[in-house]
Amino acid sequence: MRGKQASKRKIEPDIKYENLTVAKFINLVMQGGQKTTAQANVYGAFDIIKEKTNKEGVEIFEKAIRNVSPVLEVKSRRIGGANYQIPIEVKGNRKNALALRWIINAARNKKGKPMREKLAQELIDASQQQGEAIKKREDVHRMAEANRAFAHFA
Repeated sequence: MRGKQASKRKIEPDIKYENLTVAKFINLVMQGGQKTTAQANVYGAFDIIKEKTNKEGVEIFEKAIRNVSPVLEVKSRRIGGANYQIPIEVKGNRKNALALRWIINAARNKKGKPMREKLAQELIDASQQQGEAIKKREDVHRMAEANRAFAHFA
């Protein structure tokens, strides 16, 4: 590796809820530098969640992230000319990053509705242990379980 490792950037909590995870979520939803559009989508999704479930949007959001966060994942490793998928435990920040990414991708892959409605539906589904993001987590866990025999290479 050349040069120094880039320093970790400090992000500010979001305006409405003073929550770092919500701010990170907004930044990941953002496309083309349009932060106000991303904020409108996320806050709009939280409002839709409040209408549908009579619970606070942030509360459902945090529950969804807890449910989607993976415990195990697989990493490719080359050993003796062969590539093995080695299951490893997912640590701290990566858990949240994967959960947020899977929720956003699941919402983006839905068709025919505005982004705020798709995000709201995906968050509600994830908080109830259903939906595309949960399916993705289950697939990753299944892959890790299938390759448990190679765990000693870690």
